[in-house]
Amino acid sequence: MAQIDTVTAPLVIRFSGNREKVVARAFPHPQGLVYLDLFWHLSTPDEAAHLIRGKLQGEGPWRVGDARIRVLGCASTDPHLQEAYLPWRDYLNQHPEDYPPEAQIREIAQSLGCNIASRRDNR
Repeated sequence: MAQIDTVTAPLVIRFSGNREKVVARAFPHPQGLVYLDLFWHLSTPDEAAHLIRGKLQGEGPWRVGDARIRVLGCASTDPHLQEAYLPWRDYLNQHPEDYPPEAQIREIAQSLGCNIASRRDNR
């Protein structure tokens, strides 16, 4: 599929115990994986960026530690996750000017110590 830091679609992290969480983005980190909560840009990195420790594996779906990461499915595939996702989708559609551009998101991830894949089109 893809390197996880190039995926801009919402992701689902399944933690041990089968708890799932919809997240905005994820980036490889020397200690594992950093993920950003939905609405991450409205708070501080201390509140919205989280590290999962372990070796990142796969090209989609991905694994790190005891967590499994995949792209969020449609309402038919992931109906139980739509309650978390729909307000995020609606916010992005209604306020596109408030969300950071891709280049800035990648800079923020790098400032958090993430390893960012090289991209020709770094929008």
